[in-house]
Amino acid sequence: MHAVPDQGGVSGQKRGDTTMARMKFLCDSDRCIECNACVTACKNENEVPWGINRRRVVTINDGKPGERSISMACMHCTDAPCAAVCPTDCFFTTADGVVLHSKDLCIGCGYCFYACPFGAPQYPRLGNFGTRGKMDKCTYCAGGPEADNTPAEYAKYGANRLAEGKLPICAEMCSTKALLAGDGDIIAQIYAERVTRRGYGSGAWGWRTAYKDMTTG
Repeated sequence: MHAVPDQGGVSGQKRGDTTMARMKFLCDSDRCIECNACVTACKNENEVPWGINRRRVVTINDGKPGERSISMACMHCTDAPCAAVCPTDCFFTTADGVVLHSKDLCIGCGYCFYACPFGAPQYPRLGNFGTRGKMDKCTYCAGGPEADNTPAEYAKYGANRLAEGKLPICAEMCSTKALLAGDGDIIAQIYAERVTRRGYGSGAWGWRTAYKDMTTG
C-alpha cells in the first residue's frame, strides 16, 4: 500500500542504510520493432478500458530511412508536471520514485493531461466534459493507495506487480529487451554498455572510424 502524502509526495527515502531504488523506464529505439507486445500486455494485465492505452508505440519517419519506434507511457518524472498542476494534489511519488495518483481525490479536470509532455494521463471514456470520469495512467504496475493486491486496488488501478517483487509487465514481455524497467542507475548502466558496443557516444567516432585511413595503401 502506498500512503498518499500531504504535500506532493516523497522521494529519496531510505530503508535502513540503503538508498531505495528510483524506478524508471527506458526504451532503446535501436531495438524496438513496433510489435506492440508492451501495449497488449499492459491492457491485458490491468484490464484497461477499451480505447485507452496506458502505453503506446510511436514511430518516427515511418517507412523512410532512419525510421525509429519508441514505446511511451508515463515516465514517472522526478519533478512531475502533472503533480505540479493538479488542483487537488491527488498525485504523489512513492519511495521507489513511482508517480501514482488517487482516484478518490481526482476530479477529472484534465490539467494533468495538458501538462504531461508524454500524454500519459487520460480520460477512461469519451463524452462531454464532466462525464469522462477520473483520470487513468500508467502505474508502473505498482497499484495505488489501497492495500496491496486487493480487489479494490485492482479495480481502480490494475495489477500491483511491484508488491510481488516483479517488474512492469510491459518490460517483461518485450521480446527484444528494447523496453527496460527497474532501478534507474542499473538501466543507465545497461544502456551505456549497449551504446559502447555499438560505437555511439563521445569518443567513439574518430578519424579512422569516419574516414578511410589514407596513410595505408
